[in-house]
Amino acid sequence: MAERVVLAYSGGLDTSVGIGWLKDATGKEVVALAVDVGQEGEDMDVIRQRALDCGAVESIVVDAKDEFANDYIVPALKANALYQKRYPLVSAISRPLIAKHLAATARALGADSVAHGCTGKGNDQVRFEAAVTALAPELTSLAPVRDFALTRDKAIEYAALHNLPIAQSKKSPYSIDQNVWGRAVETGFLEDPWNAPIEDLYTYTQDPSIPRPATEVIITFDQGVPVAVDGKPVTPLEAVVLLNKLAGDQGVGRIDIVEDRLVGIKSREVYESPAGIALITAHEELENVTVERDVARYKRGVEAKWSELVYDGLWFSGLKKSLDAFINDTQKYVTGDIRMTLHAGSAVVTGRQSTQSLYDFDLATYDTGDSFDQSMAKGFIELWSLPSKIAARRDQAAK
Repeated sequence: MAERVVLAYSGGLDTSVGIGWLKDATGKEVVALAVDVGQEGEDMDVIRQRALDCGAVESIVVDAKDEFANDYIVPALKANALYQKRYPLVSAISRPLIAKHLAATARALGADSVAHGCTGKGNDQVRFEAAVTALAPELTSLAPVRDFALTRDKAIEYAALHNLPIAQSKKSPYSIDQNVWGRAVETGFLEDPWNAPIEDLYTYTQDPSIPRPATEVIITFDQGVPVAVDGKPVTPLEAVVLLNKLAGDQGVGRIDIVEDRLVGIKSREVYESPAGIALITAHEELENVTVERDVARYKRGVEAKWSELVYDGLWFSGLKKSLDAFINDTQKYVTGDIRMTLHAGSAVVTGRQSTQSLYDFDLATYDTGDSFDQSMAKGFIELWSLPSKIAARRDQAAK
């Protein structure tokens, strides 16, 4: 049997043309692997057939939506993961899952290599290849767009020459990646960071400037995991799908950012993540009432590092696994309800309750009968300030 390469297949221009390019360049048979992470759009059966029509010897589709939600979105939510404090890791958390299935399929079929459709300018090439290396170090990673100089013009010409069933135009202005956690849009006129986004960019969110009644929602968490919305039990995937609708209809989750790519360049990106922004906002507020002060303060630094590791393609690294252990330990009391108002592009928490709450009304109240002994504060401040007082005396003496 001829040697095989397993290609991460999206159904788009680059990966469809990449099938033929890989065959021509390597002489290997190409197996197309499409992983469904809730990207919607085209029917996965159509994508499966397209790969075969483009020359793949085998075309495999994996429904990984629940796996994506349970094993990738939930850890990101527990980590309140926002790269540069704004980007909810839409593409970054899908790549290690796709790489996992790439490696597993390659091993199962006896293939010696995998491939992807990434360019040499982006982050995804690193995410795919670093993940595959961590899971199956014996496999070789190929990237036809990057390694074989498969430019967009060449790809369109190749598709036309070989009558490939690709609905693609030279005038298509954007590069888009999407899954159930969100949607990423780049290139075209967005490459000038002065140009404002236009409404045509968005599909997950409605225009937040259009007047509409506010939406109130109650999200229930159990140890950091969303388990109910408005009292109705949900799986993590169902929670994300429902919040995408509720928050998206209110224009929540639009992000316009110039971000620092792993390869060292700055890139202007527009994202939509209605469920991501709403759930992270709710989860953070529940942590505010259930996680003790020093743990919460330390966790914020861990969250930033976790987000950087995942953005940089190190999902399967030792450090990320160790940070997961810490984060999971912090979630044991993150159980309760968050009430939110979704309106005009904002997700605002208006109420929180938990049987594990550290909020003590008798300590917090300023009314008569509070249990906080204010007489202790004077001595506490004197001791707390003592090191500063001693140092200040030294500094004054040295002048």
